[in-house]
Amino acid sequence: MTVKEALAQAAASLYEAGIEDPRLDAEILVMHVLGWSRARLYAHWDEELTPQQADALHDLVRRRARSEPTAYILGHREFYDLDLAMDPHAFIPRPETELLVERALAFAVGRGTQGLKIADVGTGSGAIAVAVAVHLPEATVYAIDASPKALEVAAENCRRHGVADRVCLLRGSLLEPLPEAVDIILANLPYVTDEEMALLPLEISGFEPQQALRGGEEGLDYVLDLLRQTPAKLRSGGAVYLEIGPAQGPAVKAQAKQAFPDAEISTERDPAGFVRVVAIETKP
Repeated sequence: MTVKEALAQAAASLYEAGIEDPRLDAEILVMHVLGWSRARLYAHWDEELTPQQADALHDLVRRRARSEPTAYILGHREFYDLDLAMDPHAFIPRPETELLVERALAFAVGRGTQGLKIADVGTGSGAIAVAVAVHLPEATVYAIDASPKALEVAAENCRRHGVADRVCLLRGSLLEPLPEAVDIILANLPYVTDEEMALLPLEISGFEPQQALRGGEEGLDYVLDLLRQTPAKLRSGGAVYLEIGPAQGPAVKAQAKQAFPDAEISTERDPAGFVRVVAIETKP
């Protein structure tokens, strides 16, 4: 079987299974099996797959056809130009979460990075913590999660990107394990409502960790609890950046105003136009 034939068969199988972008996913799986770039894939249509490669591809296509996310199938995911290890114990980072990293980096540059301390709450795979640590080599980062299995994934990503000596992994709920006040608090906590949980596609509901998704009836159980804890753990002049659901801005801003009456509180939209981040920047 040639590369071209394998790609066509894989795409057809994924299309029949109802996968949203069957051609793209087929290309990703073929490239993974062959260890090729996309450029080489298109330049070498007529090369033959070995029987071992054909069998491996068949297994991967079968898994994807059952809606298993490609990040779990391949064991990695790109986030903020970093290749991160991934497994089903950790939530798959989304592109819109890069907004949190961008806001943190911009705030850090304006404030000064020497001695900066940052907390990533609900770190999961460590995506946010690792990205921030890579780009702020003078900062100390605390990465907190309640799941020991997720923290194992985060530890692997810290080692992979050479920041294990500057990212302190802490197990526990929200800010409770944090040993000191910090300058920046980042959090992509569970914010899916009970109603939304019932509507999630199988790719999410059937494979990603439920505890990383469920935010309670209104999706705000963890976010609002975090805001109640934050004043005691944020240094003067510090900032908090929270990822939220598109309809949650007013409720989160109201709680933020209670916690930080004098802070500048704003929202930011993601590339799709949805409100995605609540920013709380306090005065020195």
